[in-house]
Amino acid sequence: MATRTAKGAETRLRIIRAAADLFHKQGVAATSPDQVIAASGTGKSQFYHYFGSKEGLVHEVLQTWLEAVRGGTYPADPAIESWRDLEQWFRAHAKWQKRFQMTRGCPLGTIGNGLTADDELVRQDLTLIFEVMRNKLAAFFIREKAAGRLAAAASEQALADFCLATVEGAMLMGRIGRSSALVDSTIDEALAHLRSYVPSP
Repeated sequence: MATRTAKGAETRLRIIRAAADLFHKQGVAATSPDQVIAASGTGKSQFYHYFGSKEGLVHEVLQTWLEAVRGGTYPADPAIESWRDLEQWFRAHAKWQKRFQMTRGCPLGTIGNGLTADDELVRQDLTLIFEVMRNKLAAFFIREKAAGRLAAAASEQALADFCLATVEGAMLMGRIGRSSALVDSTIDEALAHLRSYVPSP
């Protein structure tokens, strides 16, 4: 029984990983259950047993991303304890995109770009993931302000939102233009703006 349970968990994970890759590559709307089944090397009965529907699969993929962000294993979400770490956070997104020759954007942003008015569960999932990311960024700015390394007038939440919006927008434009230079220059400008909030010695 334990072996069967472990095999089932491995099958479920294989489907999630295949779906996450396809969603990242071509978006949710362009990805069919049959494509996921073929890519994962599983069966239709297994797909519907574990997820019930395509919508259920999207939810589980996003739950997997959420756990990765919370646990610090998301590919572009290193711990942020210093300004150098913050720069690495930005650069990690660019590096991830370059790995795909600029043909893909952020996997979360790609799913978000396909949202419709009826995708409330997906919207809630994405909102929660970005909230966790935002809180990590804001926590860094809060610590910097407490240490006197950030202007007292700076809004930690606004700066965190700025970081997320900048990197998401940069990756989208980089994908459209197939230009890593565009992403890098946008990150440079964002970092210069953020450092303008550091008080002069």
